[in-house]
Amino acid sequence: MEEKDVLRLYETSRRLVHETPMAFHRQLLSVVNWGSRLICIKGAKGTGKTTLLLQHIREAFGDADDKCLFVSLDNLWFAAHDVIDLADWHWKHGGTHLFLDEVHHLKSWQTIVKNIYDSYPSLNVVYTGSSMLQLESKGGDLSRRRVPYTLTCLSFREYLKFEGVLDFKPCSLADILENHRAIASEIVGKVRILEHFWRYLKHGCYPFYKEGVAEFDIRLSETVNQILEIDYPTIDDVSVATIVKAKKMLMVLAESVPQTPRMAQLYRELETDRNQGLKILKALARAGLLQLLSSQKVSLKDMSRPDKIFLDNVNLMHALVRDVDTGCARETFFLNQLRSAGFEVTYPIQGDFLVDGKWLFEVGGKGKKFGQIADIPDSFVVADDIEVGIGSKIPLWLFGFMY
Repeated sequence: MEEKDVLRLYETSRRLVHETPMAFHRQLLSVVNWGSRLICIKGAKGTGKTTLLLQHIREAFGDADDKCLFVSLDNLWFAAHDVIDLADWHWKHGGTHLFLDEVHHLKSWQTIVKNIYDSYPSLNVVYTGSSMLQLESKGGDLSRRRVPYTLTCLSFREYLKFEGVLDFKPCSLADILENHRAIASEIVGKVRILEHFWRYLKHGCYPFYKEGVAEFDIRLSETVNQILEIDYPTIDDVSVATIVKAKKMLMVLAESVPQTPRMAQLYRELETDRNQGLKILKALARAGLLQLLSSQKVSLKDMSRPDKIFLDNVNLMHALVRDVDTGCARETFFLNQLRSAGFEVTYPIQGDFLVDGKWLFEVGGKGKKFGQIADIPDSFVVADDIEVGIGSKIPLWLFGFMY
């Protein structure tokens, strides 16, 4: 490997770091233990993984320190050069940190990352990849070496901060359940919260909305296509026919979620069998496009069929569906924010959602009553179109303040 070849990568790295905006940081930036030797940051396309890395580099190293190197592995440079050779060059020339973006574009990426980790003990490696990655599968198991993190979509709280409207600390779920009236009163005393909440539901989940709200739905639809046409076959080695079926499944579900799925009917529409259909369904969930809700705590790997299917977030609903159902949007927002905050959410016998096996929630409009969950301990109504709640009735928007 010649010096002139490598220097281009260092120049690109310095330029990207220098031009990275620093005004707004995702909460995860302060959560990651950047001192760990091997860090994995996973997340759906468009959530801001690349920006997160570049912001950390600029904060920790400045924009002209060649001890750290940022490279995107979808760069054509890697069609003719080897990543391990690059790591060796970087280490031999004083490098201490290597940031590998979009690692899923590498064949045998787990083995390559493991070899770099094992061969250069003084080199810190951070890599990002699609949320579709099966981190423990195939060769080069990294589970004992890496420290994993997931970058989710923007919370409603982060969106308000990104907009410069309100900078408010995250609230724990326990605090919201116990003190929601005081918290909501403080917030609505500073901002017209429902106006901003409506805008968030339309376009606030992905940071790239800042590049143009008018074109956001089109760009989000293109992002979905990139996930299915590029990431999916790269990671799962699927055929063109399977990609077409995945697109059709997503659109069929988008028109009807949330629903208790008739899986046999869905598979017939796709002209596929149960095994392939379930694999596609799970791939769409791993990709950050669907949320699968089950009555039991099970992993995607073990799930035979979900009890209910949602799109991952409300922005996807507006991008893919002409007429968004209000009730569906409420439930989708609630599920997305709770799971993004790290809670286990299952489908209960009564009510809409059971959180961590303890708290029961019924989600609806401002006139929503307790109905079937009345007299059940630790049960709550989550109501849309209200600024401040009372008793066990909590504003829907407030659940967007957990991260």
